[in-house]
Amino acid sequence: MSSKIMLVEDEQPIREMLRYSLEKQNHLVIEAENVSQAREILMTNRPDLLIVDWMMPGESGVEFVKRLKKDEILSEIPTMMLTARVEEMDKVNGLDSGADDYMTKPVAIREFQARVNALLRRSSRNLDNQIIEALGIKINLATHQLSIDDQLTSIGTAEFNLLKFFLTHKNRVYSRSQLLDFVWGQGVYLEERTVDVHMLRLRKILKPFNKQDYFITVRGMGYMFSDGKIE
Repeated sequence: MSSKIMLVEDEQPIREMLRYSLEKQNHLVIEAENVSQAREILMTNRPDLLIVDWMMPGESGVEFVKRLKKDEILSEIPTMMLTARVEEMDKVNGLDSGADDYMTKPVAIREFQARVNALLRRSSRNLDNQIIEALGIKINLATHQLSIDDQLTSIGTAEFNLLKFFLTHKNRVYSRSQLLDFVWGQGVYLEERTVDVHMLRLRKILKPFNKQDYFITVRGMGYMFSDGKIE
């Protein structure tokens, strides 16, 4: 199955070789030659996998991955680190940064392809098995289904994504602009009123089950999903 892969590598010959090997397997490859360029692309284009070189001019790949894993939007993207460092502690440091896999240069292409496909399969399998539930509200990320008090309920894509965000970010207020970034994506230019419209629709879906009051409007600030607990 074709996936979107971002390749962050400052050496053009290596980047071209790896891109060619990925495209042979029908993957779509997005290229960045440094961390700054990668950050800019990530604002509007979310890949299924990141492949990041350790040593690059400016910010290193290790620091980039560390920051990425602290980001609420991008932390779940699987990441492979590439480096010429071969010592055991270098591998440990690379994995400790948050990388999901690590390969040393020169890259063996067949092994590289196999590791990429293994990471993509693992990521897909994690998604398939993921059920998110709170207060009788349950969403299945694989089937894109919503059930409330064990009753299947229809829901639109935007409302599903909004609900998913709130179920995984409970008891905290988010502004409309934050919700636009987190749910619709950074760099997507929509009016803040868009959030209000979809919150209204989400509450209508929940109202027959008396779940709508878990979603609280905080005047002058935004919205929150409250389960009555402080985390």
